[in-house]
Amino acid sequence: MTAPSVLATTQLGSPELLRSVFRQHAAGVAVITAADAANRPVGFTATSLNSVSADPPLLSFSVGTGSSSWPVLAGSEYLGVHILGEHQRDLAQLFARSGADRFGPETAWRPGPHGVPLLDGVLAWLACRVVARVPAGEHRVVIAEAVAGDPLGEGRGQGRPLLYHQGRFNALRD
Repeated sequence: MTAPSVLATTQLGSPELLRSVFRQHAAGVAVITAADAANRPVGFTATSLNSVSADPPLLSFSVGTGSSSWPVLAGSEYLGVHILGEHQRDLAQLFARSGADRFGPETAWRPGPHGVPLLDGVLAWLACRVVARVPAGEHRVVIAEAVAGDPLGEGRGQGRPLLYHQGRFNALRD
């Protein structure tokens, strides 16, 4: 058995250790959307999307309680989940940027099932009903049930996913 690295030893249990390890983990990129009581859309880029259960069809993601989207997500019954394609790097960056006009003129979207804002051009999307919001540090893990969606998106299944790795949005390589 080898000794732990200096980095791991000195940062044991630290946020820096967790971040540095997860930079090595490639994750799919999604945008989560919701609408407030006046039907104004909000959204953010998420790399924490997970399938939880097939029956019932549940998924989860985490969101910081300091996020500008959290006040709406905290009270929304329904939300949208959008799987981004490698051609949507700019969209991912827009929805990740603090203070950005995420639903400005450059963002193509439309109202979807249950009033969920649906982004155009995504690889796939789901409209989901929120079933739980679980406290986790300065975040909440949101668990939601898929109630509608399109598994092929507008490209009819002909796209490649956008990934997040080493702190950057990336495309798959052959």
